[in-house]
Amino acid sequence: MRAAVWRTADQPVVVMDVDLAPPKAGEVEVAIAAAGVCHSDLHLVRGAWPVPTPVILGHEGSGIVTAVGAGVTGLAEGDHVVLSWVPSCGECRQCRRGRTSQCQTAATVTAPGGVLFDGTSRFSIGGEPAYHYCAVSSFAERVVVPASGAIRVRKDAPLDVIALVGCAVPTGVGAVLNTARVEAGATVAVIGCGGVGLCVIQGARLAGASRIIAVDIVGSKLDMALRLGATDSVNGSEVPVLEALADAVPEGLDYVFDAIGKIETTQQAIRAIGPAGAAVIVGLPPTGKTATFEPLAIAEANQRILGSNYGSTNAAVDFPRLVDLYMDGSLDLDALVTARRPLEEAREALENLAGGQVLRQLLVNDVSGL
Repeated sequence: MRAAVWRTADQPVVVMDVDLAPPKAGEVEVAIAAAGVCHSDLHLVRGAWPVPTPVILGHEGSGIVTAVGAGVTGLAEGDHVVLSWVPSCGECRQCRRGRTSQCQTAATVTAPGGVLFDGTSRFSIGGEPAYHYCAVSSFAERVVVPASGAIRVRKDAPLDVIALVGCAVPTGVGAVLNTARVEAGATVAVIGCGGVGLCVIQGARLAGASRIIAVDIVGSKLDMALRLGATDSVNGSEVPVLEALADAVPEGLDYVFDAIGKIETTQQAIRAIGPAGAAVIVGLPPTGKTATFEPLAIAEANQRILGSNYGSTNAAVDFPRLVDLYMDGSLDLDALVTARRPLEEAREALENLAGGQVLRQLLVNDVSGL
């Protein structure tokens, strides 16, 4: 089968033939219908995060189950699924506490190791191992994933659009509803209006926030933010962001979400919150980077700095619910899709994403015959 393979930061992504072994116990094979192209994929090919290589890219995707390994219950051939990049083991301490997005097995085995739960890969190139990315690797025609990472959803939902439910949507909406638990009437700012940031904005709208201020440096993204629920916008290329936020909400904001993950935007989020406010770090910076803040000011104002990994999502529960919200019109996912491209254009899609003018691009495969 074909897949997008990355080796080193000084080499381009190449779509090539890759061998895929059948699923083992507790695993399923999925024919990928669509894969979302995310900034995390871009960070990876820029060398920001260490992973074993060669690696098959992609961590956001949807598809149809084509084979089921031994012992798998709850999934069958023909099921429509959205893939989760935190396939919960169900047995570690965090999973037992209901915090499946912090699964310790996924964090220590699948994510950094490029393998599945048994410590091995199902991919190979010319007889040599190739590696999984976050136990998903959706930039491919087919994948093998842990059964817990393939979440069954309703079959009337369009498979291409709901690929976004694998990453952007739960990361953004979940940061609001699960991590921060924004209450009705709260004031909110969102720094960064890419795919994840626009999902944060929609989550704030669903939560009933009274003010939702979108911050970005691209006018078209701010226009989209206003369309999806923002009440105000700040163009950081035209005005100082902190001054503009202070003018809009002089007492300080209740919640500020950093949906970019740069040190500068993280520090802006912390400085813009008011008494009892929370800065929520959603975007992921490169490994090893540090931000500064004044602990005394945080303590005296009873403020919080919250990390939000995957929107504190319980994929098995949240993915079907998010698909339902899309299908009933409460979430607009179609507006987030900038383009649909064939898998063979994976490198070009990443280059376009680096240009900063696109939201979500989808790499699509034809699964109509399944």
